[in-house]
Amino acid sequence: MRSKTLLVLCLALLVISGCRRSMNRGAGLSTYDSTPSAAAERPKSEPEATAKSISYNDASVATAPAPSLERKIIRNANLTIEVSSPAETQPKIETIAESHQGFVVNTEATQRTDDDRTKPQTTVNLVVRIPATQFSQAVTEIRATGLRVVDQKTTGQDVTEEFMDLEARVKNQKALEAQFIEIMKRAGTVADALNVQRELANVRTEIEKLEGRRRFLDNQSSLSTINVTLQTPTQIVNATGFWYNAKSAFADGVDAAAEVMLFLIRAVLALLPIVLLIFLPVGLIARFVFRRLRRKRTPPAKIDEPQTA
Repeated sequence: MRSKTLLVLCLALLVISGCRRSMNRGAGLSTYDSTPSAAAERPKSEPEATAKSISYNDASVATAPAPSLERKIIRNANLTIEVSSPAETQPKIETIAESHQGFVVNTEATQRTDDDRTKPQTTVNLVVRIPATQFSQAVTEIRATGLRVVDQKTTGQDVTEEFMDLEARVKNQKALEAQFIEIMKRAGTVADALNVQRELANVRTEIEKLEGRRRFLDNQSSLSTINVTLQTPTQIVNATGFWYNAKSAFADGVDAAAEVMLFLIRAVLALLPIVLLIFLPVGLIARFVFRRLRRKRTPPAKIDEPQTA
């Protein structure tokens, strides 16, 4: 019994001594960290701690690519719409363009007659420029103004690469222009100055061409073009049957007769000045000369003398 009690006491003393040693080691480490050498070495380990504290989301944001240049896309549309009255629908199209900060470039109205010659059809063509950001909405509203969309074609052309190439070429040409200006300042003779000025003029001409093309692409990509054709509904005609063929034949005969009469009238009107100004005077002169010659050739009539008894 006593031996067991002694054994337990020994184990307790060993445990207490181990705890004291671990506490002393912790205190020693804290004391070592507070020394100047530890403070000097601490900044070297800070980048590693910082690198270890970066999360996965932060790493993905850091490696994400930079936002690319805004794409330059030229978008155009051609619409053929059937409406009850093109003249009444035209102001609606103009209002839609103005509501989307756009404008109407050109308007053209034409009339044509159907084959049955009963009612002329009116067609209105409009060219509308709309900001590219409101292109789709404007096309939808224009479609809604008609009874039926006969034809629709939308095209898109990506000119981003050409636009960036033009910007790079303009930048290079301007750098070359600056170099020529510096060379001109150091030109020793008049001939050298003239040669540099000639090269400088060529560079500036090239810059103007490139900037003009860049402005054109910028304008075409920022403003989309919509070609709208407004027309009345097409009447469906039965092109078969005896009466339709007879009517078509009679109409063709009337057209042929009208063309013949028109040709004769034109011929008479064209020949009338020639007859009056050329043939009539020539005929009168020829008749007068012929009569004179005839009188000269005819001998005078002899007078019979009275007979004597």
